[in-house]
Amino acid sequence: MAKRDYYEILEVDRNASETDIKKAYRKMALKFHPDKNPDDKKAEDMFKEAAEAYEVLSNQDKRARYDRYGHEGVGGASGAGGFGGGMSMDDIFSQFGDIFGGAFGGFGGQSQRGRRVNKGSNLRVKVRLNLQEIALGVEKKIKVNKYVSCKHCSGTGAESGTAYSTCSSCHGSGHVTRVTNTFLGQMQTTSTCPTCGGEGRSITRQCVDCHGNGIVREEDIITLNIPAGVAEGMQLSVSGKGNAGARSGVPGDLIVLVEEEKHPELERDGNNLLHNLFISIVDAAIGTQIEVPTIDGKARLKISPGTQPGKILRLKGKGLPSINSYGNGDLLVNVNVWIPKELNKEEKRILESLKDADNFKPNPTAAERSYFDRMKEFFS
Repeated sequence: MAKRDYYEILEVDRNASETDIKKAYRKMALKFHPDKNPDDKKAEDMFKEAAEAYEVLSNQDKRARYDRYGHEGVGGASGAGGFGGGMSMDDIFSQFGDIFGGAFGGFGGQSQRGRRVNKGSNLRVKVRLNLQEIALGVEKKIKVNKYVSCKHCSGTGAESGTAYSTCSSCHGSGHVTRVTNTFLGQMQTTSTCPTCGGEGRSITRQCVDCHGNGIVREEDIITLNIPAGVAEGMQLSVSGKGNAGARSGVPGDLIVLVEEEKHPELERDGNNLLHNLFISIVDAAIGTQIEVPTIDGKARLKISPGTQPGKILRLKGKGLPSINSYGNGDLLVNVNVWIPKELNKEEKRILESLKDADNFKPNPTAAERSYFDRMKEFFS
């Protein structure tokens, strides 16, 4: 099922300001909040959908990629092979808890348990792709060294059977409230508990492998399903494949930066491909058929008699697919006529015999003269 437009979800127009987007998200989040809509699966889905839209539109880089490439540009297209798998409730409360302020029982977005949810950091990797992989899409397996959940303690950070003690400072809430007197009256502030770091509890006996962190560094193999039509510099996001969060926290994302390998004969221009073709004077004059390189092999191209240097021949649909729409670009072949630098006596004699022939005297058409006049002005 295709995802809805993020601007449509938040009910804002495409040139909405950051403030407008934040206000729109808070309105949607409060409307569909789980505490307000208990056991309502549809409301929960709308709550997650709004959070996903805000996560993209509140970030300038992600918003720019979304505006240009749509859901594929931020790794959120349906069927994109694992990119952008949506957001969990823990993701939302840990990342955007401050949006809700003191609503819903004073949880302040720290999740309904009241304690802070640890968020793992994002990882960034580069993936080099050739034109064929870009044209067809590709599955890549990459090795990354990252933090993963500790197997010995299942990510809790505690030895098996170990009890937890409630934090004496926050009494398990994960946050502390302070009241200070000012000349304007009493001011109340709520902040993360400095004693337990917002978790509301402490471990009495730490795991011997991860030393209480719940995560260890390890090599992991990740499968990337990269969609067709990606471009140099594009970033794709694999949800939940970054570093694991400490003590059963929420994992970060894996950010994949696309790099293109240079093709020996083809050059990319958007979704079109360019090829410089060199032919002889004879082939240009009498015409010929010639093979030109394409992404998936060769294609035969007809050179008409009298083809002039600089002629652009178009092979429709032989370019790259668009990442956000149907159809392919074209292969544009720029014809260059090769002038030999040295001639033997026989070759020179043949050309001299043609020197005074009518068809070998320059006779450009009005359109050709106009083209060369424009080029002359350009370079003058």
